[in-house]
Amino acid sequence: MRNFLKLQCIAIAVFLISCTNNNDESAPVFPEGSTESVNLWVQDSMKRYYYWADQMPAKPDYRLPVKDFFKSLLSSQDRFSFMVNTEDSSTYPRSIRNMYGFDYTVAKLANNQVVTVIKLVLQNSPAFNAGLERGMIITKINGKIIIAANAESMASSIKDQTVVDLTVGKWQNGAVTDEKNITVYYGFSFEQPILSKIFDKNGKKAGYLYIYDFPDGMTQALNQKFAEFKAAGVQELILDLRYNYGGSVSSAAALCSLIPSGLSSGSPFIIFKGNKNGGEVKRTFAQQIAYDPKAIDFNALRANALGLQKVFILTSNSTASAAEIVINNLKPYMQVIQIGDTTLGKDMAGFVVEDKRKPRKISWQIHPVIYKVFNASGAGEYSNGISPQIIVNEYAGLPLLPLGDANETLISSALNGGYFKSAGQEKNGNVTILYQSDVPPVMMEK
Repeated sequence: MRNFLKLQCIAIAVFLISCTNNNDESAPVFPEGSTESVNLWVQDSMKRYYYWADQMPAKPDYRLPVKDFFKSLLSSQDRFSFMVNTEDSSTYPRSIRNMYGFDYTVAKLANNQVVTVIKLVLQNSPAFNAGLERGMIITKINGKIIIAANAESMASSIKDQTVVDLTVGKWQNGAVTDEKNITVYYGFSFEQPILSKIFDKNGKKAGYLYIYDFPDGMTQALNQKFAEFKAAGVQELILDLRYNYGGSVSSAAALCSLIPSGLSSGSPFIIFKGNKNGGEVKRTFAQQIAYDPKAIDFNALRANALGLQKVFILTSNSTASAAEIVINNLKPYMQVIQIGDTTLGKDMAGFVVEDKRKPRKISWQIHPVIYKVFNASGAGEYSNGISPQIIVNEYAGLPLLPLGDANETLISSALNGGYFKSAGQEKNGNVTILYQSDVPPVMMEK
């Protein structure tokens, strides 16, 4: 179960900090419990773990509020580090998806018409239970008509509320019909299931998996899906990661182990590169999978591996973190045919840093960038995102169809031979994306 207070990508390795250890004899001393003492703890922790520790200011202002102090330490290259106060819910990242269970996109069509499209509704979420569906068009939020100029501010205002009134309709023949009002209350969204389908593709069976995220403990579900695919004689695979923010690297490694041929327990999977303290850490598929205590081991997973030479992966600019690792880290072992849009560019990992003294004296948690990640060939550095070979805008043909529908824009591109098109060929329908409500909020786990 999730709400906006529960971080989506909580680290599996929480470093235990018993106290502030500062070996610098000239370091300032502050009264315990003061803002300055908390900031000193933050600085010491960041010096030890932060990827860009060598860029931190030498003489920060310890008098700043804790969050402002933390921000003053961050590199200009850092988009993802954050911190929260476990005793103050207002410090946690908020998003429409986490609070209400849906996301939307504001797009300008070829005729310059601006539409707001619901692109994602989580199963068993407040939005789902209220009757929202992927493909609906939002015409008003809290009674106000959405236009390009106010889309971002209206999204921000939703995150400050606990109830939102939407006017929605269906897209038919270039217009919105059957409008109705729906009220969505803030609440919980349950863990999302893996959606699987088997399509017939030119006499071959193509397996399809929509994977929303990579929580710990998902290897059993993955293993079952691949066992079904293998029993059905699936010869091609489409992975739909278009809205996948990431999560557990171990779960991502488990998925990767089930796809290509030629892997062994000693096959290298990932390289973590940290600062001078963290150094470089290399892990095989088997080693990374084993970091999840609930995981099925590598050899058991390989019994249901499909042994493919290529895989189709559907992406958007919401594809991030461990989902990007799947794309990058399969490339040394097979052909990866990426369809959709360029990914977010979260080529990094980290773990939670917090005070584990008993009693705890500091309630803040730090979620810093600690490592950059690379595949078995040493390829990484995709902070600008991973670009697809085939650029396809899923809004090129409205209405949006359900995920898993063979006629849905990205899925049909994979099924209808999109991989024969030259790199960079676009099927964008002259649609311009003006704003998207989903912004990945947190760091993936190592």
